[in-house]
Amino acid sequence: MSGTGAGLEGVVSVWLRTADGRVRAVSVQVRRPAAARALCGRTPDEAMRLVPLLFSLCGTAQSLAALEALEGALGLDAHPHTTARALLAEAEAATNHAWQVLMDWPARLGEAPQPKELAGLRAAAAAIHPALYPARDGLHLGGGSLRPDRAALTAAIAALREGVERAVFAGPAPTDGAALERWAGAGATPAARLTRRLLAPGMAGFGACGVAALEPHPAGWFGERLSADAAFSENPRQDNAPAHTGPLARRTAHPLVAALLARHGSGLAAHAAARLVELAELAELAERLASWVERLNDAELVPDAEADATRRGAGSGVVETARGRLAHWLRLEDGRIADYRIAAPTEWNFAADGPLAQGLAGTAADAGLAERAGLLVAALDPCVAAAITIQDED
Repeated sequence: MSGTGAGLEGVVSVWLRTADGRVRAVSVQVRRPAAARALCGRTPDEAMRLVPLLFSLCGTAQSLAALEALEGALGLDAHPHTTARALLAEAEAATNHAWQVLMDWPARLGEAPQPKELAGLRAAAAAIHPALYPARDGLHLGGGSLRPDRAALTAAIAALREGVERAVFAGPAPTDGAALERWAGAGATPAARLTRRLLAPGMAGFGACGVAALEPHPAGWFGERLSADAAFSENPRQDNAPAHTGPLARRTAHPLVAALLARHGSGLAAHAAARLVELAELAELAERLASWVERLNDAELVPDAEADATRRGAGSGVVETARGRLAHWLRLEDGRIADYRIAAPTEWNFAADGPLAQGLAGTAADAGLAERAGLLVAALDPCVAAAITIQDED
């Protein structure tokens, strides 16, 4: 029997029963506090102060999803802030990808993590909020005081791009399968060395399964389902079936990812390549964001948004995070939140019959199973610790 550590704020428990050299049964359970319940009974302003405290990971994305849901329920128009908020979400997603590649990937090779490189990327990302909202009120209901500093934004975005190119790729990012193999073979960075391992026979296709990708459904799609069924939060479904969300779901059409999918299926190689593609696209992101920055205009702080909170209403919000598509839904009554529900990426990727469970079922049970299973868990990227237990019945 073997296992990995579990955290105090929740855990994904994975139990594998093996016999006759194969994985014969898989059990996946997600246990974590129901943070959304802590928002019930709160006013909208109270909820917005509490959300970043409840969610230590993806705090900006969680706040943005809550903002969109609350503004929908309150009838507030925050369209002048759409571009600025997208920029905040993209920056956070980039740093979360970087944590995986700079901290987790080296550890899986037995190498030293790269906290200094990660700190530099986080500092660049953190500079974006005050460059947009000098009063740091970008998460204000209805929108804060938007005063974009274009020079500061350009510098922060460039620092993000340059840091990723240096620490992750040590040069230009690979753009096709042959370039990926050359880059991985050269092994200039921990990311390249882990990718080389994941491209090896027995690794590249590990975890491949037939679970569909979660489509980029709008907030309303999630709102309809969350409001109709409280169980959707813990067991979300697409077309009455499981789905996977995250980099691989978003990048299936990218030529590099598509080639690996065709060759190996939705296994470890395709997952790793999709994450690398999203990091590599920071260069494109920089160009895209440069055009966004040119479209940014000053916007005034929305005063007394709370005054509209006496109305009843419901709203939903959706944000694409590094881990996948995050959705919030809430209902207001008499100025307070009467119900609040969240569909998070972890519940999609670690459903009892989801991509992890289906990807592990029937695989070879040899001395490398624990490592491969851990890599697949990391690829699907839970927002809590994971514990893997293997029980051999031979």
